[in-house]
Parts: sequence; structure tokens; C-alpha cells
Amino acid sequence: MEKIKIERSKNLKPKPQDESKLGFGKIFTDHMFVMNYSGGKGWFDPRIVPYAPVELDPAASCLHYGQLIFEGLKAYRAKSGEVVMFRPEKNMERLNASNERLCMPTIDVDFMVDAMKELVRIEKDWIPFAEGTSLYIRPFVIGTEPFLGVKPSDDYLMLVILSPVGSYYAGGIQPVSIYVENEYVRAVRGGVGYSKCAGNYAASMKSQIAAAEKGFAQVLWLDGIERKYIEEVGAMNIFFVLEDEIITPALSGSILPGITRASIIELLRSWNLPVKERPISIDELARAYDEGKLKEAFGTGTAAVISPVGELMWRDKKMVINNGGIGALSQRLYDEITGIQRLEREDKFGWVTRV
Repeated sequence: MEKIKIERSKNLKPKPQDESKLGFGKIFTDHMFVMNYSGGKGWFDPRIVPYAPVELDPAASCLHYGQLIFEGLKAYRAKSGEVVMFRPEKNMERLNASNERLCMPTIDVDFMVDAMKELVRIEKDWIPFAEGTSLYIRPFVIGTEPFLGVKPSDDYLMLVILSPVGSYYAGGIQPVSIYVENEYVRAVRGGVGYSKCAGNYAASMKSQIAAAEKGFAQVLWLDGIERKYIEEVGAMNIFFVLEDEIITPALSGSILPGITRASIIELLRSWNLPVKERPISIDELARAYDEGKLKEAFGTGTAAVISPVGELMWRDKKMVINNGGIGALSQRLYDEITGIQRLEREDKFGWVTRV
């Protein structure tokens, strides 16, 4: 791969002064990474340039046939001042799985980790200091060949943009209320549910808006065939504590294989806690709730890390979990993962990449 060319911006933007008002994904840094691909040449011309609009032909394939995949990860500022990323190689491996599913070219994982590290180093002054804040990293690939015919594009653009962010949820870690979707489905086995393609998220918006209008923070999706097995929440994977057993839906091809999910499973097993990946139906969950066996529920994802679930609404049944509070296991996992990410706890698994 060619050496990354760097063009520094001559018009640096002012940094946010109040880190409590960062929000999520609303502010972008001064530079971005860009790289081109063509069928006869492969990936070429990697560069870090000033953040700016991207010019696309109106017939670009991503605009018509949905060849657009992305990833999301974070860089953190430790109390020592060091800057780290959390398992970036896993995000790039998953990006390649998405690329392959949508007939898009894969990218060298080690090169892209180094490219993101270089971009973060250039933008290190954008990394916020306050607890719960981070620098969100958004790599994405789009098909750019101009044509109106259903086939994979011959040309692509890979970009990475950065955004200083606060907590995904405005109030930080606190129990969220979730609505179980019964009418619409997000994905089916054999489809693209396991990939981070733009269409998955577009398909979820109608339900998300309806849930928000009813006062819920997220939607819990059921499987697309039988409409009975729990799959995932819109922005995260899901775990349940049923008595002494921790359960998360098994990956089936329609569930995103979350990096935080995998990390939580490794962590729980290292604590000798019983965690199972298996199908779990909404009926089983409701029965467990009625029998007093549902002790905790929490979501896992890059954006929020751990999201305790305080309430589930399924049809007319309201399930208030752990009295609507943060469960002990949810808090322990949140403290451990964020502690590792900020170099405040031992990284026994080698998850942290220093920038």
C-alpha cells in the first residue's frame, strides 16, 4: 500500500468549549482520511486531507443501489494523557465482512488501523477530557461508479471522519425503556442483517420514530420469520440475566456481531459467570419475568458501551426490570470496560491499542 499523504488544513475550527454539550455525532474535526479504489488498480492514493464535502456523480451507485457500509469505534483519552483505541482491528475485520456481503472490495486490516491511528494523532486536540466523552471514529465505504444498472460498482471511496462525542444517551448510563416491535422486521437470515450497511438502519427508522413517540428510547427486534425470537436492539446487542444465567441471542446471520458484545462475553467467562449464546423467545422472557426470574437486562454497543434496560413493553405487557434501576452486573461491566478503555484497569485481554 502507498504511503499516506497528509495535507493539513489552513483553517482550523474552534474546539468545543463545553464538553457537557457535545451530544453525539454533531461536530466534526478538521481532517478526514480518504482512499480510492478502481477495478483494475485496487486501493490507491491514501490521504489525510481537510474535512470537506465529497463530490459524487448523480448516478453514483451508492445513491441508487445502496453500496454503502460503515463502522463505528472510539478513541479515548486516559487520565495519563495517553490516547487509545478499543479493538480497532475487530472493527476493520467486521468492515471487511460487510464489504464481502455487498460485493465490495476488502481492505488491509493492519493498514487501516495504522491509517486511523495517524488520523487520530493529527486530531488529538479534538479528543475531549470529560468522563464519558470520546472521539468517535466513523470509517465507511461507498460505491462511486456512475451507472444505472444493478451490478457491483467498479469504483469506491473509503473515508474516515471523526467526531468528539459525549454520552450516546444525554443522561449517561441510566436505564432505558425499550419497545418490542411486533409489526415490522429489520432483517432475516440469509440477508444483510449481520453487516453494517446503510439499508439496515434505514429500515429501522420507522419503528424507531414510532417507539420514540410512545416514550421509548429504543426498539427491540424479533426475528423476521417467526416473529418470536429476540434478536437485537436498534443500536446494540442485548443480554438478559435469568436467575443465575446470562443469556444473549445466538448470532444467526441476521444479528450484528458486536465487538462490545464479544468483549462482554469474554469478560463474563473470565469471571466464571455462566453466559450462554442461544435463541430466546419473547414468550420465554415474558414467562421468566412473571416468575420473578428476569433479574437484569442490558444492551451492549460501541456508542453507549452498556445500556441497562429498565423497562420492556411487549404488546400490552410492561416489564419493569430490576425496579427500573441499574443492575449490579450492568454497573460492574460498565465500570470494567470503560476502565480498560481509559487505562484505569488492567487490560488482561490485549484489547487496547495505543495511538
